[in-house]
Amino acid sequence: MGLLRYTLWRLAQAIPVLVGIITITFFLANQIPGDPVEIMLGPSPAQEQVEAIRARYGLDRPAYERFLTYLSGVATGDLGQSIYYDRPVLEMILLRLPVTLYLTVSAFMFAIVTAIPLGVISAKRRNKPADHVSRIVSLIGVSTPSFWIGLMLIIVFAFYLGWFPARGLPLPWADPTDVRGAETQLQVLRTSLHHLAMPMVALGTLQMAQITRIERSSMVESLQGEYVKLARAYGVSESKIVRKHAFQVAQLPVITIIGLGLSTALGGAVLTETVFEIPGMGRLIITAISNQDYELIMGTTFMFGVAFVVGVIITDIAYAYIDPRVAYGDET
Repeated sequence: MGLLRYTLWRLAQAIPVLVGIITITFFLANQIPGDPVEIMLGPSPAQEQVEAIRARYGLDRPAYERFLTYLSGVATGDLGQSIYYDRPVLEMILLRLPVTLYLTVSAFMFAIVTAIPLGVISAKRRNKPADHVSRIVSLIGVSTPSFWIGLMLIIVFAFYLGWFPARGLPLPWADPTDVRGAETQLQVLRTSLHHLAMPMVALGTLQMAQITRIERSSMVESLQGEYVKLARAYGVSESKIVRKHAFQVAQLPVITIIGLGLSTALGGAVLTETVFEIPGMGRLIITAISNQDYELIMGTTFMFGVAFVVGVIITDIAYAYIDPRVAYGDET
């Protein structure tokens, strides 16, 4: 089947997955101890107020009825009404999502730009000092949580050295009047990049370490392949062998880890945004859980699920694009 049909087929396969995410999230969220109405009104609210708010948000109806209503709403693009913010959940997500995407994509760009050269150099200089250093860096990156890296960066580069700000992340396309100390769009961009540096490194270090390890392993395997030995026998230069023969084949496992790592990075963004006080999806879901905002919990979790599914589909398509041996489903 062609690329378009294959993509549509994978999207259709994703529907049951998303329905499962909605179902599990709905019933788990409704099992959280406590009452969102009491959180909103205080410990001793008037009974009339409680009943009015429960009726307003549908909390007085049975769980199965609310679930079916919510499911039909999601099908039409309605993610419900936030109890805590008293605004549509979709509106809140669209307000915060650009910040999280900006941080996550930047962290991935940092990871890819640093990891692939490190992996290639490590494979070319196997068991030499450069290889040992790269492997140690990768091991530390994989073993260290992003929030701890963020805290260390704040202590060193914000508190002691004062090189970078420790909180906030203005978007590069924000209005200059909304960004402190900025008068032009170029100044907004510079301020944004200045705020981005530390959270980007904190969030991207884990992905960088994972990609480096996979890149090194794949390159080592590719450089030991028969086609590489044949190219060397014909007198092809080592740089050309690495660039044209080994590198492309070695990227298939890397694409997998990048595609699946996107969902991991979105999960890590929750802690990173909390550490750096960035008003993104991470802070939004923490606020939703703290205030037992059922609709907001389900909406943010659903968006993370959509991001994961899209990442997997893009990974599969990229696989077939890079490796001609991978068909779009006709030969399976």
